[in-house]
Amino acid sequence: MSPTTLADVLGRGQVMDVGIRPLWPAVPRVAGPAFTVRCPPGDNLMLHAAIHRAEPGAVIVVESGDLDHALAGGNVCAVAQRRGVAAFVADGLIRDLAEVRALGFPVFARGVIPIPGGKKAVAPLNVDVRCGGVDVSAGDVVVADEEGVVVVPRDRQEEVLRAARAKLAEEADETLDDWERAHRARIDTLLRDGGFTG
Repeated sequence: MSPTTLADVLGRGQVMDVGIRPLWPAVPRVAGPAFTVRCPPGDNLMLHAAIHRAEPGAVIVVESGDLDHALAGGNVCAVAQRRGVAAFVADGLIRDLAEVRALGFPVFARGVIPIPGGKKAVAPLNVDVRCGGVDVSAGDVVVADEEGVVVVPRDRQEEVLRAARAKLAEEADETLDDWERAHRARIDTLLRDGGFTG
């Protein structure tokens, strides 16, 4: 299910900001339960710990905000991929982008820098984090592709899935001609109500 459909159902509050983006082109859509990590600026110890603790299929979501140091590089991404981690979604930076791209490991982050972070700050894993302006709890479902990153709260998964499926079914039954007619009527009504006379 696409982030676009889920965003229509969930609204802006569950969509990460535009700075959290895929770091290589044609990244595949990923979805999985969040494994959450908090790294203070300048440190990446807990992300390095998380790759050995996250279950296969998990999306590791990192709160950091550090734009001076990389949270991970090629080897960390390779080990995460080998262990079945679906992707990284990081409010921060990585390095070794060419290696990561060659691996085909999906990373959604703010960018790239060649400077590594330190490894001193020990903290709990799977605590609530904030990434890309969205609160994320362990077990929330993260869906990401080139359109963006959406977080489905774990206690709303069934409700959101039903609503998203209903939306897709409705759209599947609508032709472009049907959509165009309805769209034109809606826009013309809004313009008329707003006093537009052109």
